Amino acid sequence: MSLLFTPFTFNAPSGPLTLPNRIVVAPMCQYSADNGQATDWHLTHWTNLLNSGAGLFTIEATAVSAVGRISPGCLGLWDDATQAALGDKLERARRLAPAMPVCIQISHAGRKASSACPWDGGMLITPADGGWQPVAPSALPHLPQESAPTELSLADIAQIKADFVNTARRSQALGIEAVELHAAHGYLLHQFLSPISNQRTDQYGGSFENRIRFPMEVFKAVREAFGGTLGMRISGTDWVDGGWTVEETAELAIQIKQAGAQFVHISSGGVSPLQKIALGPEYQVHLAKSVKAASALTTIAVGLITEPAQAEAVLQRGDADLVALARSFMYKPRWGWEAAVALDGTVDSQHQYWRSLPREAKNIFNNAKIGMR
Repeated sequence: MSLLFTPFTFNAPSGPLTLPNRIVVAPMCQYSADNGQATDWHLTHWTNLLNSGAGLFTIEATAVSAVGRISPGCLGLWDDATQAALGDKLERARRLAPAMPVCIQISHAGRKASSACPWDGGMLITPADGGWQPVAPSALPHLPQESAPTELSLADIAQIKADFVNTARRSQALGIEAVELHAAHGYLLHQFLSPISNQRTDQYGGSFENRIRFPMEVFKAVREAFGGTLGMRISGTDWVDGGWTVEETAELAIQIKQAGAQFVHISSGGVSPLQKIALGPEYQVHLAKSVKAASALTTIAVGLITEPAQAEAVLQRGDADLVALARSFMYKPRWGWEAAVALDGTVDSQHQYWRSLPREAKNIFNNAKIGMR
């Protein structure tokens, strides 16, 4: 059996979480919520991905407050209304799919908040045009032509930490098995980490220890509130001279491991328009490899891993422990089935699909038996 189709177990405070394979559906923003509330789009989207054959499904970046949304259409989990909507859609989706563990990525967009949806250009929306005032570690805009965000006060920082805890507790109440803190792609936790976006002069800015202080405070507070599997997605590098580095990422991974993390998920970039990304197949895997080697923390690799053989090779080389895909699952919602055919693996499927397989794939469904007359 391939490594990709071997089980993997996370050991969390509330007990072990075993995945049937090492394929992770990465979080993918859908910009389709209504005032933060999940909609029928999410029901359809989640049902599709829960039927994908992956080992773990991750819900998109989910805002911990209304101000923390990337766009007006972004998903949230901050009050009873958003919890009821997310819980309803997720429970119904899970009933229509084989049992699959669910992770939720919880996030605050910081200075990248109040943005238009990608199909509307993705640029900053001013309060006069229906947006809101973003907040950030420092009053530095993401793009030089934009108005500056409001610099967070110490009281604001404490409130946002409480918001993360609130969302984690609501996630646990919904039966979600894992939480991923979003400290990547230029959003708030990443903004604190990077010297490009964090030019504070208090205890939250300057040195490495000061820049990681708030993300670590959030992690520790969420760890205390959430008993399930917990990890962090980190941009392994800003791809900008003088920015956040892979060495700093590795040290942060060591510290969250000591604080009770089960995994780290290594992406990159997003904090500066000056980034110069060497884009290509597996372009971020070397970052995951470095972090895994330095921290010995369970590591998820992501980034232009599109073919089953690629995913298997990443694991065979020891570059990561699990492999995540995003857009590949959007394009091929049954990517896990195709990988099982290619690598002689097996997946679970709803019985309604048991008759769907072509002859060359007939053995990939666990315990599937069809009778006809």
